[in-house]
Amino acid sequence: MRLPLLWVLAAGLLAPNAHAQTTPSADTARVAATPPPPLWRKSGKTALGLNESLLSSNWRGGGVNTIGFNALANLKANRKLGVHSFDNESDFLFAFSETRGLGYRKGQDRLYLDTKYGRDISSDWNMFLSLNLLTQFAGGFQYDKDALGNERARQVSSFFAPAFITAAYGFEYHPNPTFRVRLAPFAPRLTVVNRAERFVAVLGDTPYGVNPGRSARWEILAAQILAEYDKPLSPTVALKARYVLFANYRNLNGKETDHRLDLGLTAKVGKYINVAINGIALYDFDQDAGLQYSQGLNIGIAYAFQNFVDEKK
Repeated sequence: MRLPLLWVLAAGLLAPNAHAQTTPSADTARVAATPPPPLWRKSGKTALGLNESLLSSNWRGGGVNTIGFNALANLKANRKLGVHSFDNESDFLFAFSETRGLGYRKGQDRLYLDTKYGRDISSDWNMFLSLNLLTQFAGGFQYDKDALGNERARQVSSFFAPAFITAAYGFEYHPNPTFRVRLAPFAPRLTVVNRAERFVAVLGDTPYGVNPGRSARWEILAAQILAEYDKPLSPTVALKARYVLFANYRNLNGKETDHRLDLGLTAKVGKYINVAINGIALYDFDQDAGLQYSQGLNIGIAYAFQNFVDEKK
């Protein structure tokens, strides 16, 4: 009777241990329940705004009826596969107003597309090749008066005119998720201006650097620097900046080097309401010898999404 009793006691002592070994721990269960990271890290920010001023015909305070609309969107899709990376971004901005007595007036207008392949050479550097497009959606006009004092509108741009298509090859420095800079010693650019003669009367003999009778201009031997900074300043405020320098080796001097800075500051007022301030500073000798700038304020409905959790910064 002793031997069977010993076996019963041994079985009773080993049973809890065996159960503990076969039952997954809480940590193991949590790991198993954690979904794998997405192959493509996708994110987007969109905003729409509308403003209106409606006055009766006998309104003595002065003013005119006005309606305005603005929209912006920024979409990204990135993938990391070992030492290889694929980054894609599209950036849209458009604003216009309709004013009684003046009619339609375009405000800000931007269409930017960028795609890049990179291969890591260290934790902070990679070799890359990229292709990007910068243009606008709608035609633009310069409003002034003729010799008789009559108001006139003269066209200075249209859809895809000008359009700047740049292929860049070089090295990218990305010390953290919020900042990166591309150094491209070889960055050929194609400037497209369909029927450049349309803009000669306003912009001069070579609109956007394109000779009349031609539709485009190649700048093969050129360099580009592109720097981006995208960082939340607080849980409700975010800053995004993009700076681009473009230099043609044929005319390598400070006067004919292009600079463009895009800035955007957004602040969330509520879950779906935000305030956005956008600004552009541009120096391009082929367009104008002076500094160009534009600024816009957008208050409206906003929506943002992403399918990943932000990395610790």
